[in-house]
Amino acid sequence: MTISPYALPPGGVPDQSGHISGRAVFRTAYAVIPNDVLRDIVTSRLPHWSQTRAWILARPLSGFAETFFQAILEVQPGGGSARPEPDPDGEGAYFVLAGTLEIAYADRTERLGPGGFAWMAPGERYTVTNPGTGPVTFHWIRKAYQPVADIATPASFSAPADSVAPVAMANAEGRWRTTRLIDPDDIRHDMHVNVVSLDPGALIPFAETHVMEHGLYVLEGKAVYRLNEDWVEVEAGDFMWLRAFCPQACYAGGTGPFSYLLYKDVNRHPSLQLR
Repeated sequence: MTISPYALPPGGVPDQSGHISGRAVFRTAYAVIPNDVLRDIVTSRLPHWSQTRAWILARPLSGFAETFFQAILEVQPGGGSARPEPDPDGEGAYFVLAGTLEIAYADRTERLGPGGFAWMAPGERYTVTNPGTGPVTFHWIRKAYQPVADIATPASFSAPADSVAPVAMANAEGRWRTTRLIDPDDIRHDMHVNVVSLDPGALIPFAETHVMEHGLYVLEGKAVYRLNEDWVEVEAGDFMWLRAFCPQACYAGGTGPFSYLLYKDVNRHPSLQLR
């Protein structure tokens, strides 16, 4: 059995020797959901998913992040769904943290291990199952696909772990890299999902400030993250939810690599209608 390199929700419930203070933060511009609050009592069951529980990390909320849903799903052996997506306009991205995920679509069946990725087009008929002997844990990121006249909707695809090469960021001496799981030059796509990796001591050297919303899940390591006017310590298994225009930067301050899974909305004209 392969040991996952990525952080997982701890589950369970702390005993009575614990304390109620913690690292969770909710601000106007961002939220931090630390790993130690992803316990059994905050999971949800989902319709048409069997032997599955979900830690829902983000969903569209008026006045906060409005474009996406993100959750960690844990599926027991033999479980899954033949009707995973309830919204006819919904597109879905899957990133495996641990175990084996089997996804069947368009007359093909793929088995993905840790680091494996799949993107399912809106309206795709597909199934998600766990063919293994232990649980499979993965991220599911969803948004309403925004079609564009005379631009075709992309086809569903899957990518095994390490099949996409990381790209070194400019002027970083190879210490800051981005693995772009969806082709950033493909205008058909309206979301990007990336894995961002920094070596110990590397940094994002400016406070990014932009209209794209973000979901960030720390896969491994530790860092100090700049969120709006605050510096927040984050570690493997933490989730950050960033509103549009929230300033952001980070310094990888741990002794090992720091990496995170990143969602953002892209490639569309912003609507001129207030929602």
